[in-house]
Amino acid sequence: MWLTVSANAAAVLRVFAGMGLGLGAIVLLRGVIILGYAIAWARLLGGVATVPFSACLLLRWIRESVDVLLPVASIGGELVGARLLTFWRVPVGTATASILADLLLQATAQIAFALLGLALLASVAGIGVRALNAAAGVGLAALAIGGFYAAQRHGGLRRIDRLLAALAARWAVARPASGLRLQEGSDAVWAGRGRLAQALALHFACFMIGAVEVWLVTQFTAHPAGFGGAVILESLTNALRGFAFIVPAGLGVQEAGFVGLGYLLGLPPDAALAVSLAHRVPDVMLGVPGLLAWYRLELSRRLRAAR
Repeated sequence: MWLTVSANAAAVLRVFAGMGLGLGAIVLLRGVIILGYAIAWARLLGGVATVPFSACLLLRWIRESVDVLLPVASIGGELVGARLLTFWRVPVGTATASILADLLLQATAQIAFALLGLALLASVAGIGVRALNAAAGVGLAALAIGGFYAAQRHGGLRRIDRLLAALAARWAVARPASGLRLQEGSDAVWAGRGRLAQALALHFACFMIGAVEVWLVTQFTAHPAGFGGAVILESLTNALRGFAFIVPAGLGVQEAGFVGLGYLLGLPPDAALAVSLAHRVPDVMLGVPGLLAWYRLELSRRLRAAR
């Protein structure tokens, strides 16, 4: 709100209102992105569980809705997705392992996308202090991703299995956790190299479609950006949101990223904030129905259990 007022709120709203039908187009693009994410997740699950693609699409939609609309530090959607996947008789350990692998591949694609954005930024604005700081941040993220991969592939989840078994032996309420077998589920998910490569490529393609979304939004302003500029805005703003994952929906973080990067690309603050605001329209337009779909799934399960 402070950024919007500082940039002239009336000017921001005028630019936003001028986008008109462009807002509908970016909602459709966001739907394509969710479809791509669902295909990637379905590929991971294909070798370990029998789940209809319609369920993967529905649950991926719900995951995105929870992450962008609820104060859950961008990880609540994954917890919800793992729980709902068990409604299709997928073991909890396998469901959780598929979510962890999906997150790792998405984060890996995001790092590659951020590196592309950094390279483009360096070609446009030169290699300055900002670019070096951003590169250092991406390097730290890559190290974290490496640790996340090692935990999944080299027995880290087995330690969690042992810890859960110890808790189950001590407290009766924790007994269901003793049968999770996270490492077993992870090994099964990671066994299909071809499926993993396809999922990774799909995640990267989805990030590129996100850049198309930003490019399209800027075409409805008085300062249209080229596709390279859209890639810079989307990739590095996404990276900022990833670093600040504890902030619900990246509120403020995304806006500051668009303003700061827009300044380097010649995009005025009012236009940059209008683009960020338009970027959030699909969050609401698709997120609210997604939350209602989650509610319906939970309610249907409770009604079946009652009967």
